[in-house]
Amino acid sequence: MGLFDSLKRAVESSIKREATTAVNNAVHNVGKGKNRSERFTFNSLPTSVAELQALPEANLDSAFKTAALTVAVLCNFEKNEAVTFEMLDFLKGPENVSNQEKQFIRERLKDKGYKAYSYFDGATPQNGYTPNQPYTISVSETPYSFDNENWATLYVKSGGADNPRQIKLRKKPSTGQWFLNEIQCLSDIRLPVQEDKWA
Repeated sequence: MGLFDSLKRAVESSIKREATTAVNNAVHNVGKGKNRSERFTFNSLPTSVAELQALPEANLDSAFKTAALTVAVLCNFEKNEAVTFEMLDFLKGPENVSNQEKQFIRERLKDKGYKAYSYFDGATPQNGYTPNQPYTISVSETPYSFDNENWATLYVKSGGADNPRQIKLRKKPSTGQWFLNEIQCLSDIRLPVQEDKWA
């Protein structure tokens, strides 16, 4: 065997090893920060800051937990707007809900409180967005969700929309907690059947 053949075999062997390592790493990393979803179940939805803080997810040590709690809190809007904003203040951490954000939420949820419920399992236009109980929600990431350090964009899926909607979060490095930054999941969805004159 000539020198050229030996070199060729050595290179081919090295390429195969590298390819095998790359494939094994890719398989190993599936579901680890690439396209993961986390599911959260609540026996009841919080109606006060004390009830919110009593939930195990309220330690806010993951962006997924904070996103799930954001949707759970928004379900209280039509019951008590002021308390809902207090709970959102807790989720925003060092900041408060601005007047501009409050107005945005009012515009999106006034007479459309079903939007928040639509993110829980079982909620569809046909049943007026009445979720199954206990309340269960999935929060998902994409390969780009954590591209910027201390920031995350996660996704929740509505039973009345074709595409997932975003919730933006920010990490406070000194505490390791993830706080709500921006609610981007309140655009319109399909009307509940009972409100849709064309249904």
